[in-house]
Amino acid sequence: MSDHLSVLPQYLLPKQALTQLMGRLANLQGGATTTSVIRWFIKRYNVDMSEALDPNPAAYLSFNAFFTRALKPDARPLAAADWICPVDGAISQLGQIAGDQIFQAKGHHYSTQALVGGDAQLAAQFQDGHFATIYLSPKDYHRIHMPCAGRLLRMIHVPGDLFSVNPTTARGVPGLFARNERVVCVFDGAFGPFVMVLVGATIVGSMATTWHGVVNPPRPGKIREWRYEDQDIQLAQGAEMGRFLLGSTIVLLTPKSTLEFNPAWQAATPVRLGQSMATQAT
Repeated sequence: MSDHLSVLPQYLLPKQALTQLMGRLANLQGGATTTSVIRWFIKRYNVDMSEALDPNPAAYLSFNAFFTRALKPDARPLAAADWICPVDGAISQLGQIAGDQIFQAKGHHYSTQALVGGDAQLAAQFQDGHFATIYLSPKDYHRIHMPCAGRLLRMIHVPGDLFSVNPTTARGVPGLFARNERVVCVFDGAFGPFVMVLVGATIVGSMATTWHGVVNPPRPGKIREWRYEDQDIQLAQGAEMGRFLLGSTIVLLTPKSTLEFNPAWQAATPVRLGQSMATQAT
């Protein structure tokens, strides 16, 4: 079956309603029932609980508490690198932005301006720049950390669809990452500006950041923006900056001539938080 045909049912599903329902269920504190669901999930997706700060499934009062579980302090050592991997996951794509076009999958590109919610001035900073798209599967650790130190400038919540973001859907749905609901976080770092985009997906109940808390819901159907230029919100390299309540994808954007990716980083390669991602361009 082609990728286009395999994603066709997603166009027909009531994705918003399904996501809202699953978000509510994931927050329920159902005692033994919740623990049973968590144990099933661990077995189904082969989740490594030995890395969790609390490895006991019964310790989590809700599924979301389990899903956003903390890791042991030494579980993800940080590499001595200019840029480190911000999440556990697998590389969807990475490389240079062709003008304003980001490569999604064979036959599919989308623009930086569409990704950041239509802000042409913000998108222009990443003309011919670099991008990395990392997919978080259900078994992965779902907190998001800083790839390098940065000062928070803006956050933009962009409404959109809630297609799945797995590799098959990336190949089958045009403009997927600029089409789905997303939270765009804009930073100024030692190597210049950069953007971290948290992309929503089917059954992703919400996304949260450390400085704001849960961003969605609400979902008012219009772009919302928060400005932080008048505040001094600094996040160190490796510090937690956000989390997915159920899984999804992040997209990192940096300006032209900012970095050189680790040669070991290739599409479909699994990666882990803290690994060397890139060095400053020379």
